[in-house]
Formats: sequence, structure tokens, C-alpha cells
Amino acid sequence: MNEKTIAYSRLPTEQNNPRTRDLDRVPLRKVLEKLNYEDALVHKAVKKAIPKIEKAARLVSKVYLRGGNVFFIGAGTSGRLGVLEAAELPPTYGVKPSRFRALMAGGKPAVFRSKEGAEDVFENGRREIAALAKRGDAVIGIAASGVTPYVKGGLRAGKKAGAGTVLITCNPKERTPEADILAAIDVGPEPISGSTRMKSGTATKLALNMLSTSAMVISGKVYRNWMVDVKTTSHKLVLRAERITATVGGVPQEEAQRLLDLARNDVKTAIVMARMKIGLKKARALLKKHNGFLKPILG
Repeated sequence: MNEKTIAYSRLPTEQNNPRTRDLDRVPLRKVLEKLNYEDALVHKAVKKAIPKIEKAARLVSKVYLRGGNVFFIGAGTSGRLGVLEAAELPPTYGVKPSRFRALMAGGKPAVFRSKEGAEDVFENGRREIAALAKRGDAVIGIAASGVTPYVKGGLRAGKKAGAGTVLITCNPKERTPEADILAAIDVGPEPISGSTRMKSGTATKLALNMLSTSAMVISGKVYRNWMVDVKTTSHKLVLRAERITATVGGVPQEEAQRLLDLARNDVKTAIVMARMKIGLKKARALLKKHNGFLKPILG
């Protein structure tokens, strides 16, 4: 696909911003104030998209709880934001890395250095998702412009495979039949025309944070506001697991450490042992009975 098939100049993300036309003619402090003003508009735009983000979160939770996989697919800044989601969910919520994966136009090297032109190949996105997605999975396309061929190819393959499909975009005019759920965030033109790593990138990151966090909350990965499935993969996370167990379990730090040792660092199990004053076997059985949700056990 090229300029002849996609009218890039007409895209909302490519328009000129009248509020920043003098950006190179004002003092540095004024440059920063103008950028800050534009950033402040993003939160209101994301708020308007909450109903669609909610639908996407329910889809992700449903897919996860039923054993399916979630694929983020994007190019450039959008692709890198998908990589962040896939990388950060396992330690925070204890999900297996294979359950949340990111596909980036141009492959892993493009995460660190832009690979121009990779986003233009529809067939690459289609082929990569076709090789991975199946019925019961979810494919989340991320494209500020909404028209990225690589992402469109991935969404088409996902839909054909029977996976649920989502497109997160900053193009409110986009209509994508390949997406079951279209979350369009209207942030307006960028401070630097076409630089979608700015407001569009911020909006997309906020939307992804909301989507994945809320999906994990309704999937039983959070008790009140504690990440009770945290993985103890670093000293910081070991200490965090101890604090969570001590606080939610209502026991001293030393007892939390002992219970975590018995539970092989499974925070939920240690909490149930502490609160219910039961042994390891019974705690695991209770969690299994309630599909890993702490709320029905602890109230």
C-alpha cells in the first residue's frame, strides 16, 4: 500500500495544529507550556473512549480466563507500546509470557531502531498473526493513524482465525471492518505535525494501561488494589510480595516470609494461609475452588 491507496494527507493524525504554528519562534519556556497544554487534552480524549476500552478489557479477560492468548500488533511507537504491555504483564500479574505476546513490524530489531517501510507490508502482519492466532484468542491492533497496513493484515488474519479483534487508534474517522471493537481516541493534531509519538503515543499508552489493568482486575489478579499474583523475580519484588502478604494476610513481616517460603512465593496462597489460618494444601484447594479469586475467600 502507498500514498495512492491511502490518503495520508487527509488523516487526522497528519493535520497541522494552529496552536503550535509559532513553536520555533517563542522562548523555550513557552514551547514547554504549549506542549504541556496539548498533553492536557489527551486525558479528556481517552475518557470519551472508555466504553470501547471497557469492551476490549472484557474481551481480554474472557480470553485469558478461558486459556486463550492475546497478541498485540503494531509498528513504530504503537508497536513499541505493545511490546511494553507484553513484557510488563508477566511480572506484575503472574501471567505466562506466552499468553501475552507482541508482534512488531520489522521484528525485534525494530524495537530499538526504526525500520522504515516495515509498517507498509500488509502481508507480513497477516502472515505473522495467521501462524499464531486461533479461535478463542484476541488480537489487539495498535495504530495511531488507524490505517497501518501491517496492523490491518494482522487484524484480518485474526478475524479469519476466529479470534476477537480490537483496534486502538487516534483516528476518529477510521472504520475498520476487521476490528470487532474499535477504540478511537480523538486527540486532535499533534504539536509537531504528524509526530504521533507525542499525544497519540500518550493516549495509546493510557488506553493500554487501562485495558490491561482492568482486564487483570476482573480476572482475579488484584485484591482490593494489591497485585496479589506478583512474581518474585527481583529483590524489589520479593520485598513487595512480603509487604503484600503481611498487609493483606494480617501477619508480621517475619511470618509473611515464612508463609511465602512454604507457598513457594505464591502470594495468594500465603495470604489465604495467613488469613484463614490453614495449611498449604487447604489454601491451594480453596484457591482452586474459586478459580484463583481471593475476594470470595476473604471477603
